[in-house]
Amino acid sequence: MKQILLITDGCSNVGLNPVVASAEAFAEGITVNVVGVLDGGDLGEYGAKEIQEIAHAGGGMSRMVSTRQLSQTVQMMTRKTVVQTIQQAVQKELKSVLGGTGALEDLPPERRGEVVRVIDELGETSRLRVALLIDASASMKPKIAAVEEAIRDLMLSLQSRQGESELAVFHFPGDRHGDDAALDREWTSDLSGVQALFPKLQMRGTTPTGPALRQVIQYYRDSAGDRRRGGEEDEMRSGYVG
Repeated sequence: MKQILLITDGCSNVGLNPVVASAEAFAEGITVNVVGVLDGGDLGEYGAKEIQEIAHAGGGMSRMVSTRQLSQTVQMMTRKTVVQTIQQAVQKELKSVLGGTGALEDLPPERRGEVVRVIDELGETSRLRVALLIDASASMKPKIAAVEEAIRDLMLSLQSRQGESELAVFHFPGDRHGDDAALDREWTSDLSGVQALFPKLQMRGTTPTGPALRQVIQYYRDSAGDRRRGGEEDEMRSGYVG
């Protein structure tokens, strides 16, 4: 399962519409969740609307939270999205087999309990990748410590799962020109090094959310290609050994 978790505090102002980019992610099987970080104020009507639209287009959830609520919200959204993704897949399968809506409520109680147990088990054992996309515009500077804590807690939460869980970290804008994103941490299940990411960030004024999302989508594509090539190489080596 693949997720992008966008943490931001304002409106995009450079490049591609982030709602379009989020829809592209969802079309490729990547769920996009968005957390709007408040700091004694609000994001404004436009900012809140954009965050909701990005999440909706990406098949995910959106929340507006204070820095104190950030860590708990990030963990909740990640795990809830895993369960929802599995439920949707199960519902689709039930619909193809049984017809109707495919809703769990349509099953007899004993069958329903069995399906719920399977969903819970898959939620803990399925392979999960989460790409964190952090808004590093100037207004986020006072909130970076809370973001760092949220990432650390999310890593601990993911490590407690039975299935393989990996995290990648991006921030945006990624360069002095104010477009795209920078990769801070490649796919990892290792906590070491996460704390060292944020002191090196140069906070800038622009918020290129759309281009940043598109870059994370491309990273998922490239990662899939690397895995396929790695599998082919393993098969070739085993063939030589055999």
